[in-house]
Amino acid sequence: MSFVLKWSFYKKGMTIMEDRKYWIDVMIKIVAPVIENLAVGTLRQTIPSEFHKGEFDTIGLEAFARTACGIAPWLELKGLKGEEYVLQQKYRTLMRDCIDKATDSHSPDFMNFDDGKQPLVDTGFLAHAILRAPKQLFDLLEDRVKGNLIKALKSTRVIEPYENNWILFSSMIETTLLFLGEEVDEKRLKYGVERFSKTWYVGDGTYSDGEFYHWDYYNSFVIQPMYIDILRVLSAKEERYIEQLNEAIKRASRYAGVLERMIMPDGTYPLVGRSVAYRFGAFQLLSQAVLQDFLPGNLSAGQVRSGLTAVIKKCMESTETFDKNGWLAPGVYGFQPDITESYINVGSLYLCSTVFLALGLPFDAPFWMDASSDWTNKRMWSGQPVKRDFAID
Repeated sequence: MSFVLKWSFYKKGMTIMEDRKYWIDVMIKIVAPVIENLAVGTLRQTIPSEFHKGEFDTIGLEAFARTACGIAPWLELKGLKGEEYVLQQKYRTLMRDCIDKATDSHSPDFMNFDDGKQPLVDTGFLAHAILRAPKQLFDLLEDRVKGNLIKALKSTRVIEPYENNWILFSSMIETTLLFLGEEVDEKRLKYGVERFSKTWYVGDGTYSDGEFYHWDYYNSFVIQPMYIDILRVLSAKEERYIEQLNEAIKRASRYAGVLERMIMPDGTYPLVGRSVAYRFGAFQLLSQAVLQDFLPGNLSAGQVRSGLTAVIKKCMESTETFDKNGWLAPGVYGFQPDITESYINVGSLYLCSTVFLALGLPFDAPFWMDASSDWTNKRMWSGQPVKRDFAID
C-alpha cells in the first residue's frame, strides 16, 4: 500500500493552486492507512497499539471517526475534475466501505460504540462527519448499513457525558439523528446547547470547558465547530435558534481571528494546554470559518491559506511524523510521546485531519485562487503595516 501520491492536475503556470495540491497530498498521506485498512477489515490488526494508555477497544473508532470528521467536506464537494476527482471517487467508496466494516457486528473491525466512556466522544466525531457529508456518508449507503449506523449512534445513549465539552458529543449525535429524520432524545440534544449558550461563555469569542476555563485549543478541537453545526440544524427546525446561531457565529469569527494570530512567522504556534499531539487540528475552527464563510473581515482568504499552509508544512517537515508503516507518531514535531495524556493513543492523533476542512471549497473559491499573502505575525515581525486588534462585545 502506498501512502505518498504523486499526481498532477494543474495547468502549467497555476502556481497559486499548488497549495491545494499540497493539502491534498498531505491529507491523503495522513488518512490513507486508516481508510484503506478499515475498508478491507484490517484496521484492528495493523494500527499501532503500543502507545495506548486507556481503553484499547476504542483505538479503531478514534482513528476512523476523527479521520472522517476532517475529510468529510472534501468527500461531499461537487464539481471536481481530473485526477482529484478520480481520487475523490476512490475515497468516497472506501469511506462507505469503512462505515460498513465499523458498524457490522460480524466484521473483524466492528467497533465499540457503547462500552466505557470514550465511545461517546468518537461517535460524536463520526456523527459530525455524517452531518458534514450526508450524501456521501449516509444517503448512498445500502439500507442494511444505514440501519447499522443508526443503531450505533443510538447505542451511545447509555453513556453519560462528563460536565464539560463532552455534552456536545451527546448533542451532536442527537442532532445528526434529527437531521436524518430519526427520533431523538430531547434532553441530550439540547442540554449541551443550553449550557454553552447560557453558562459557559467567558467573553471575547471564547467558552470555558465546563465550570472552569482552561488554556488549550478545545474551543477549536471540539466546542465551537460542534456548537455552530448543531445550531445550524436546530435553527433550520426552530426559529428561536436563529439568533443564538448568529451570536455563536460572531463569537466563532472572533476566535478564528485569534487562531490566525497564533501562527508565528515560521509556521509554529503556541503549544499550550492538553492534547497538543492533535497537531494542526488546533486550527479546525479557522478552517471551518473558511469553509462556512465567517472569517473576520480583517483577514483575507490568501493570508489565511498561507498561514495554515505554513503550519502544516512546519509539522510535516519532521522525518519522524510517521512511523515506518505510515501511521502518525505521537508528538507535534515528529515523535514526542511524552507530551501525550493518558487518554491519547495513535487513533486519537487523527483529529489533525480537521485542518483540511477548507478542501470542501471548490477550485475557484477565493481561498484557493487569491494570491498568497503574509499572515498577521509574519507581517508584524517583518515591519509591515498591521491594524490593531480588539475584543468583541
